[in-house]
Amino acid sequence: MNNTINFIKYFKLYISILFIFSVFYLYGKYNVGNDSTVSEWLINYEGGFTKRGLIGQIAIHIGEFLNISLRQSILFFQIFSIGLYYLLLINFFKSVKFNKIILLSIFTPIFLLYPVAEIEVLGRKETIIFSFYLIYLTLQNFRQKNYFRIFLLPLLMLVWEPVVFFFIFWLIVDYIEDAFEKNYKSLFKYLLTYIPAILIGAYIAMNPISEIAHKNMAIFLKENFNENCYMSCALLLSKSSIYDQFKLNFDIFSFGIFLRYFLIILIGFGPLFILIKFSQFNKLNSKIFLFIIMLPIFVLFLMMSDWGRIVNIFYTFSIISFLYLYKKKLVLINNGILENFFVKIFNKKYIYVIFFIIFCFGWNPKTSLTGDIGTNPLWKIPYNASKKILGFDSLRFFQDNPFIKWHKKYIE
Repeated sequence: MNNTINFIKYFKLYISILFIFSVFYLYGKYNVGNDSTVSEWLINYEGGFTKRGLIGQIAIHIGEFLNISLRQSILFFQIFSIGLYYLLLINFFKSVKFNKIILLSIFTPIFLLYPVAEIEVLGRKETIIFSFYLIYLTLQNFRQKNYFRIFLLPLLMLVWEPVVFFFIFWLIVDYIEDAFEKNYKSLFKYLLTYIPAILIGAYIAMNPISEIAHKNMAIFLKENFNENCYMSCALLLSKSSIYDQFKLNFDIFSFGIFLRYFLIILIGFGPLFILIKFSQFNKLNSKIFLFIIMLPIFVLFLMMSDWGRIVNIFYTFSIISFLYLYKKKLVLINNGILENFFVKIFNKKYIYVIFFIIFCFGWNPKTSLTGDIGTNPLWKIPYNASKKILGFDSLRFFQDNPFIKWHKKYIE
């Protein structure tokens, strides 16, 4: 119990630091027009219905009502969604019993640290999806969960339609938690609750935005908010159909990319894989659980180019689902075997500490599938922030110093 209390105290500090850096970087990107942190929030319905337009449309109305710019409205949305997500995470982890491998699974660089280390991912719409999933897991009875799936999952489809690939996590948690009986009639009634969201997804897939509608949306943004429809907003046309999404990716696939992401998944998911290996699931074999949670990731790899972001999203759903089942005692971890496993590898405490720092804060995947591995986020995050605050570039001396050259090449 004391270990849990101490962890929550330090976890709150960690989350607070991440939130401060998140707000700082979001504010810094407030007037930037070259990435997707803001551009995907510009998508709206002013030119006609399109995928991912709901939040942008709400942001427009909030901006008009409060007489603030669209970017200010979007910034408010982003800070609020990240803050809510972090608060829900703190509440979620309060009742988790921790061990060394669970700590590694929480601090892996493909989880909480990732959006701050790769700020192209910061403030994206999946944060809203994560919050809704955490809220879903707090619901106390199956009737409430039925209403959630019927009425709120369709809204999430309008926010970010790839959430459909993560419905498997809702389903598998409900199955293990006995949300429906072991007969076809009960399963059929349960699956019916997903139909509204599936229908929304089918409508989105069959009705990509037209060139005229996209042009009208771009004109509206320019005339009313002096905003350009760029990056994610512009990509609505080039990736308007499912075929387009697959085709664009096939042109850049390579063996090197597949090998890199095989290693990223193997290492980044490593602590969770070990937990699953040494766990016993209620109503389900651990290998089947692993297969189910990993299968959809490969579909999204074929459709999307920001693979680092996909890994982060899938890991977030995976670790939250596993720890939820663990908290509910629907998954039993064989701590005896796990401890023996760790004693053989980390027979000294300082070895574990060194490994923890290197594993959790020494690397991270880049956003794009063509990007290499990022290094030293523990140093890079505060360093880059200090550069912006202090104007460090203008203060740096000895530009020809070998250390400075190495730092610029490998750290910055």
